[in-house]
Amino acid sequence: MKKEKQSGEGHHKSIRKRLTGTVLIPSIALLAMWTGVSAYFVIEAVYVRTVASSVQDVSIPAVTALGSIQQERQLSLVYLERPQVGLRDLQAQQQEIDRSLTELRSAMAPVKELVPAEIADRMNDLESRLDRLPVIRAEINLRTISPGQVNDFYNQLIDTAAGLFDAQARMVPDVTATQGGIAATEIFRAADQMSRAASLASSAYAQDGFSTQDHLRFAQLVGSYRAALTKLAPFMRPEVGEHYQEITASDAWKRLSAAEDALITSGPGSLPDPGVGAVVNETQWRELTSHVSTELTNLTVEQADRASSQALADGNDNLRTVVIGSALALLAAIASIIVAVRVSRTLVDRTLMTRLERLRNDSLELARTRLPSIVSRLKGGESVDLKAELPRLDHGRDEIGQVAEAFNIAQHTAVSAAVSEAKARSGVNNVFLGIAHRNQGLVHRQLQILDRMESREENPNQLEGLYQLDHLATRARRTTENLIILGGKQPGRRWRKPVWLMDVLRAAVSETEHFSRVEVENVPKIAIVGSAVADTIHLVAELVDNATSFSPPGSPVHMTSTLVARGVVVDVADQGLGMSDEVQEWANKMMAEPPEFDAMALRADSSLGLFVVARLAARLGVKVMFDSSRYGGTRATVLIPTENLAREVGDDDVDGAGGVQATGEPERPAEPVGASDGNGGRSTQTVVESRAEPIASRTVMSSESEARRQEEDTRVIPAPTIPAAQPDSSELPARPRRRAPLPQRQPQQNLVAQLRDDPEGDPADIEAFTGRTRSTLSAFHKGTRRGRDADGPEDQTSNH
Repeated sequence: MKKEKQSGEGHHKSIRKRLTGTVLIPSIALLAMWTGVSAYFVIEAVYVRTVASSVQDVSIPAVTALGSIQQERQLSLVYLERPQVGLRDLQAQQQEIDRSLTELRSAMAPVKELVPAEIADRMNDLESRLDRLPVIRAEINLRTISPGQVNDFYNQLIDTAAGLFDAQARMVPDVTATQGGIAATEIFRAADQMSRAASLASSAYAQDGFSTQDHLRFAQLVGSYRAALTKLAPFMRPEVGEHYQEITASDAWKRLSAAEDALITSGPGSLPDPGVGAVVNETQWRELTSHVSTELTNLTVEQADRASSQALADGNDNLRTVVIGSALALLAAIASIIVAVRVSRTLVDRTLMTRLERLRNDSLELARTRLPSIVSRLKGGESVDLKAELPRLDHGRDEIGQVAEAFNIAQHTAVSAAVSEAKARSGVNNVFLGIAHRNQGLVHRQLQILDRMESREENPNQLEGLYQLDHLATRARRTTENLIILGGKQPGRRWRKPVWLMDVLRAAVSETEHFSRVEVENVPKIAIVGSAVADTIHLVAELVDNATSFSPPGSPVHMTSTLVARGVVVDVADQGLGMSDEVQEWANKMMAEPPEFDAMALRADSSLGLFVVARLAARLGVKVMFDSSRYGGTRATVLIPTENLAREVGDDDVDGAGGVQATGEPERPAEPVGASDGNGGRSTQTVVESRAEPIASRTVMSSESEARRQEEDTRVIPAPTIPAAQPDSSELPARPRRRAPLPQRQPQQNLVAQLRDDPEGDPADIEAFTGRTRSTLSAFHKGTRRGRDADGPEDQTSNH
């Protein structure tokens, strides 16, 4: 899979990029090689400079400080043997060394972060040895340490420093600098051996003689440092070699050598008397050894300085050479890249890209402009002349021309397929609409037949069954209208005059299956223009049906309405489980951008109602949005724009309740609805005929079982004559009744038989109640039929 992806990316590279890459590859490869070589030399030059700088900044000051430590070692041994004479000189030497060590530590701290790890480790070892120096000094002052332990400590300290110098010398890549650094380290070691021999002799002077072991060690050290200096002389820098010759020719060197030879010749035991031969006294010995040790230390510093300066100069030269070479190579690479780009552009732009860009522009014009226009016109049912609408692309007969010809074939095939699809779609849509219109006609005929049967039927049980069939037929009609809407047409119901919003919402609720669970609240007194009434009823009915279907049985569905600046808002809130975030996002996207019917056909879920809502909302300019309700379910918010609202209309300009085609499940034949008394309570009960009188701010739809509950009451309860409540500013005007008012429900009407007051068991009352029930159901039917009285199959567009 990864190989296929990489191959695909390679095939999609432009011709210009391919040619440019072909020319640039050698230049880039050469630049990469030079970059690697340059990086090596730069790193080496920086490395040499770093090591050489560490020698100058750390090692040379360390040699000076260590020379003073050698003198401190000698004085410490003398003090341990004769504390009454050596303390003052020892303390003065220690103070001088402390100043040198402070400067050494200050120079060592920043260098450790730059030098290689091996040198940094040796610097840390040297610092650890120097940290123990105060402890050793305290023991010397207290004379709690032996001369052998003092010798061991100072010898180890100086050996650690010598190891640091040796590592620095051997890590320099330059051969000359390395040899010079090693020579400086060996000179330092020879000087230390001379200092160690002097310390043994000073201890012997204090003890008035050598022990056998000390005498042997003294002889070895003297022979060792003399041989080392003689061997190192040829490897010293010329200036250092001249300085060494001056030291060996000096009187101090000769006297020291003669005194050392006399001490070696005298052997262990008592020292010879001063003045005998070359033997010197203790004071003279300390002066000679101090002078020669200082000269050898200076010789070491000079050799190290010469070697490090040479290494630093070589590093600077290498770095300068690398920088200049890299700059030249970079300029050459840039020049080659510029030349390669110009050559590739000349080749591609003048020969290939011009023709390819013209082919691309022609193809994009066909793909983005002409083809969508042709497909859109084909979907609209227009006839299209393919030869005139799709001109043939002619770009010659070479490879580019062959590509153009292949595109001609492809686009002709695509348009031909679109033509065939449009014809098939149009045929299927016509068949679809034809079946829907036939079903609509059959449903209307069924409703007419049910109307006639209901008008002739006097048996209450049979009449109730007919009303149930009437309700199912009404729902079937709405389903048929859904199919017509999906087919792109409009249902046949029309209104010329505006209709009150309350009547529109009641009509929508009455067309749903579970209308008795819907509570309509706070509906403002505003009318919907006649052209938008049918689609608004249908849209709200689908949302209410969706809310009752996806909420627990028996739970109410709340419908409220509010006037806003941009129109009127209708909210439908249920108490179901609600939508997930993904489903809610999908539903809101559908409301904003209604998909085509073929896209909806690919979905396997039951979202047909939402699709109908989306189509109706797009047609009306209504905005529908889904979110969570305060009950935990789903709330559908419908914003009816001001364009669909009738402004400044009076009661005579608006169709009453009877003008609303709300042929759904029958409402209650008679329902006591209280008019709001302004305090939130019911002030008066009025017998209201369905769809004939306005309702108050809250209407609760009941089920058809109300008739059965009334039938259970065998008492004759005459309906009292109570004047109808005067509608307030939020109520709609009442239309004249075509029938007498239906009976009003009275107290104890729905109580069980054991709790009621004992009625008078007059057979005449039973007969009167049977007649009253029949009248009640008949009045209910007439009330619902007034919403369908002009909606027959012969005239689908009659106005009410």
